[in-house]
Order: sequence, then C-alpha cells, then structure tokens
Amino acid sequence: IVQCIHLVAVAVFAGALLLVDLRLLGTGLTMASIPQVARAAQPWLAGSFVVLVLTGIPQMTSTAMKQYYSPFFWWKMEALFLGVIVTFVIRRIISSKEEGHFGPVWPKVVGITSIALWTSVTIGARLIGLLS
Repeated sequence: IVQCIHLVAVAVFAGALLLVDLRLLGTGLTMASIPQVARAAQPWLAGSFVVLVLTGIPQMTSTAMKQYYSPFFWWKMEALFLGVIVTFVIRRIISSKEEGHFGPVWPKVVGITSIALWTSVTIGARLIGLLS
C-alpha cells in the first residue's frame, strides 16, 4: 500500500513539476503566465512532495542495509538534495517573476536543470532495485 501511494505521489509530483518546467522552457501552457502556472502547481508540488517523503522513509528503512551500501542510493540522495534546492528555492524565484525579467536564458536553464535532477532521482531509485 505504501509503495502504491508513493507511486501515485511520484506521478502527481512529476506532473506539477513538468507543468512549470515546460512553461519555463517556453512550451506547455503558453496561454498562462509563468507565475500563474507556478501558483496553480505549487500546492500539488508541495503536497505530493510531503507524501513522497512520508512514504519514502518507510520504504527505505525496510531495506536500510541494502540502501546504505548502494552507490545508487547516495546518487539519488545527492540528486534529491540538489533537486529540492533548485525546485523550492531557485525555480520558485525564477517562476515568481514575469517572463523576461531574468532574460530568455535563465528560465530555460532552470527548467532543464530541474527536469535533469528529478530524472536523476528517479533513475537512481530504479537502479537501487535493479542493480543493488
């Protein structure tokens, strides 16, 4: 049950994340401004992140020794740490301003970085199960 809830939260988190990141890249919901999209996605992003943490901890502790000695677990944790900083600090600042405030490049850099970091978290998680 915990894994099922975790996977649903992953889907909601990824959806909310991609809505904003794709808008930062200039695609997606182009009829709405970046701050509008970010405000609409924020409760889903934050709520699903809380659920991910609450369901991820029991999953990790059930195989704690395997996780601890897996290099993929540490890769995932490093990417997670950076992803949280990028998403909840840097991306929040970038997405709170109107388009053009930071120029044409920085929103795209932040969007690509965010997608890459969270993809890294997901790949690391899968590799723990497959190769450790």
